[in-house]
Amino acid sequence: MNEPLPLSPAPQRGSVGPTDLALVPLGEVAPLRADAARNRARLLEVAARLAAERGIANVTMEDIAVGAGVGKGTVFRRFGDRAGLLVELLSHQEQQLQTLFLSGPPPVGPGAPAAERLRAFGSAVMRHEHAHRELYLAAHAEPGRSRTSPPFQFRLAHVSMLLREARADGDVDLVAYTLLGYVETALVDHLLTRPGMSLSRLEVGWYDLVDRFTGRCTG
Repeated sequence: MNEPLPLSPAPQRGSVGPTDLALVPLGEVAPLRADAARNRARLLEVAARLAAERGIANVTMEDIAVGAGVGKGTVFRRFGDRAGLLVELLSHQEQQLQTLFLSGPPPVGPGAPAAERLRAFGSAVMRHEHAHRELYLAAHAEPGRSRTSPPFQFRLAHVSMLLREARADGDVDLVAYTLLGYVETALVDHLLTRPGMSLSRLEVGWYDLVDRFTGRCTG
């Protein structure tokens, strides 16, 4: 099965600011017992490794069960079905990225000027999603739908907050959407695979775009 991941609808937001930001999972996750949490982490670790090795389309629930040393029924009980597994795997990857933005070392985390954090944000997103390419391409198969997902709304709030802190020029809300369009999974993958651009070149382009909006561009 190789269908797009079902994404949860996003909560409505008003103006954004530092206090708006928090870890945003793809859906509501009930608290787990310690042993269940360890099992979940192990299954997700195996799923992520197999996806990186084979591509997510070529990973079955049975493959994950064998890799984790459990019965296939255990995998189905934990995730429900393949779509449920993919949603949790994507949520796991997104939470790692969100943690980096909220509490990681500067410049991507707190402690650096807002413009520097914006520059680091784009690099982090492109490199993270490229490392998990198959998963993110599946999740973003419907761009309009992905823009209403909680992870996108988190990124939008984060970028808008940094733009305001950097006193960026223009309509901050529209600028935030413009910047996020640059790091959109499908576009980055196209530029890397079709014209054959390098990730380093895309990062330089991102820095230039951020500098133009934050008044740092010197020409």
